[in-house]
Parts: sequence; structure tokens; C-alpha cells
Amino acid sequence: MKSNKQLSNIALIIGLLILLVTTGCQKQKEAISDPVKTTEEIVEKPSVKSIKEKLEKQGYQLFDYVDQETGDTTIMQQYFIAFLKRGPNRSQTKEVADSLQKLHLQHLGRMYKEGYADISGPFGDDGDIRGITIYNTPTQKMADSLANMDPMVKAGRLVIEIHPWWAAKGFPLR
Repeated sequence: MKSNKQLSNIALIIGLLILLVTTGCQKQKEAISDPVKTTEEIVEKPSVKSIKEKLEKQGYQLFDYVDQETGDTTIMQQYFIAFLKRGPNRSQTKEVADSLQKLHLQHLGRMYKEGYADISGPFGDDGDIRGITIYNTPTQKMADSLANMDPMVKAGRLVIEIHPWWAAKGFPLR
């Protein structure tokens, strides 16, 4: 039986994912609201087959299914969710902790910019799970290695727990 704290953490994770999905939907609505496209904006969409071949060649785990309603093929890709948990070494001075936080945010920004992380964010409570990052890497070993490069992890303020997670490739958050 799960404890109230575990249930609370699960509820927070679900809430965060819903918030992230809601944000992406707004961006999609904004893109749809302008029906006039320039020649540069009209780009041929790659085929499902070509997307799958490219991802499989890079080592990603995939499967697909056909949506019964639309007949469209949806590619499911394995991602990795890194739970950033409270670490054993939280005795740094405020100045050191602030410096580590700045370096932590730079690390996460770099992971996003380089295409390794799709989204990151903190939780809104003061629980043991401090935040998550969803890594877009072919292997859990690679995601774990990148997550452990975080200065907060190296300093012991955070520890990483990674789990495989499946999501539809290319679906926007809403």
C-alpha cells in the first residue's frame, strides 16, 4: 500500500505533466491561428517509415500503432525520466548553494539546447523529489551519464533516479 507521501508525489508528477501538456497546446493553437503560410513555411512532412528508420539507426527503442479513429500511424518512443531527488549533502552555505543552482540551471539549459533533454522542471512542494528532466536519448546509460554531469548531483545536493518512459513521438504538450 502506498503512503500518503508517495501518493502525493505521484499526484504532483501527474499534475506537472498535465501542466506541460497544456502549455504545448497553447503554442499549437497559436501556430494554427495563422492560416497564411510562406513558401519557407511549407515543408514536406517526413514519412513515418523515414522517421522510424532514422531513430532506429540512432539506437532508439520504438513501436508504432494505427489510430483506429484517424487511421494515422503513431510512433511511440522510449524516453527516460530522471527524478532529481534530495541528496545527502545539503549543508552548503547559501552562497555555494546559490552558485550550484545557477550551474544546475545552465546544465539543464545545455541539455535542452543540445537536444538531450526535452523538458525539465521543479516540483512545487518541499518533498524529496525536487524535479524531473525528460531525456531524449537512445539509452538509459546515456541519460544517466548526462544527468549525473549536473553540478548539483556532483556536489551531492541531488541524486538521480531514472526510469524508462514511453510517449508518442512528435506529439506536442497541451
